[in-house]
Amino acid sequence: MRTVTLGRTGIVANKTAFGALPIQRISAGGAGKLLRRAYEAGVNFFDTARAYTDSEEKIGLALSDVREHIFIATKTGSTTVEGFWKDLETSLGLLKTDYIDIYQFHNPAFCPKPGDGSGLYEAMLEAKAQGKIRHIGITNHRLAVAEEAVRSGLYETLQFPFCYLASEKDITLVNLCKELDVGFICMKGLSGGLITNSAAAFAWQEQFDNTLPIWGVQREHELEEFLGYMLSETPPSMEDSEIKAAIEKDCQELIGNFCRSCGYCLPCPANINIPQCARMSQLIRRSPSANWLTPQAQEMMLNVENCLECGHCKAHCPYELDTPALLKQNLLDYKNILAGKATV
Repeated sequence: MRTVTLGRTGIVANKTAFGALPIQRISAGGAGKLLRRAYEAGVNFFDTARAYTDSEEKIGLALSDVREHIFIATKTGSTTVEGFWKDLETSLGLLKTDYIDIYQFHNPAFCPKPGDGSGLYEAMLEAKAQGKIRHIGITNHRLAVAEEAVRSGLYETLQFPFCYLASEKDITLVNLCKELDVGFICMKGLSGGLITNSAAAFAWQEQFDNTLPIWGVQREHELEEFLGYMLSETPPSMEDSEIKAAIEKDCQELIGNFCRSCGYCLPCPANINIPQCARMSQLIRRSPSANWLTPQAQEMMLNVENCLECGHCKAHCPYELDTPALLKQNLLDYKNILAGKATV
C-alpha cells in the first residue's frame, strides 16, 4: 500500500484516506460498517468536523477501540475563543479520545495568527500544550488565504480542494506545500459529485507524492471501489489511455464557471438549495437523470424563481462566481429538459 508523510507532522498515512462528511447522511450502523471495513482494509486516516452533525460520534462509536492505530483530523468553525474550546471538548467527547491528531480551523475567512486580536491561534497553541491536539491545521476554499497560511509557517497541514479539474495555481499551491514541508490534505477529490470516474480521480491523485486524498463515501460500493484501487497490484494509472481520455473530456466540459458545492453560500434567505441548483445542468447529464427529474427535484429547481437577488450567495462564494446568474442558467436549462427542448 502506498503511503504519504504529511509534511512536518511526521504522520504516515495510507494514501487512501476516509472523508467522513457523507456518513452523517446514513445510520450509525451503516456508518460503523463502512468505517470498520475501511480500517480493516488498511485505511488509517479519518477526517471529520464539528460541523458534520453526528459524523464525529459515529467515528467514536466505530473506532474508539483501535484509536492508537489511526489518525483523526477534525475541525472547528468557531470564530471565538470560547467557541473554540467548546468545539474541542465536544469533539473529544464524541470521538471518545483524549487527543486529536490534527485540529483544523474550518474554512476561516482570514488566516488566524498570533496577535491578530481573535485569540484563535493562541487557543490552538494552548490546546497543543495541554496535549489535546498534536498538530495544527487549516482548511480553506480561498486560494489567497490558503497560500498565506502555508507561507506563514504557523500551520503543519493545509486542507484544500484538489482534483483533476484543478487549476495551475492549485498545483502550484501543492508544490509550495511540498517545498515548505506542509502536509497537503485533498478534499473534493470528486468535485462534489461532478466527477463520476473514480478510477480516473484516483489515478490523477497518484501523481502527487505529498498529497493525501480524503475520499468521501456513504455507500458500500463506493468504499469498495477505492479499497480495490488501494489494494490492487496494478491500480489505475495515468498511463492508461482511457483514463487520460476521460480526464481530458471532463476538463473540457467542467473547468471554469461551475459550482463546486462547498456550501458557503448558505443559508439562502429564499431557501434555495444553491449547491444543487447552481450545478443542475452538470448533475443531470453526469448521473442518472431520473434522480433529478422527480417531483421533489422539480420543486427544488422551481424555487430558484423565488431568488431575492440579495447578493448573499455571490458575496460568500470563495470562487467569486456570479451565483445568481448560474442559478438562472441552470433553471432555464432544466425547464428546457422538462419540456423536451434539451437533451440529457
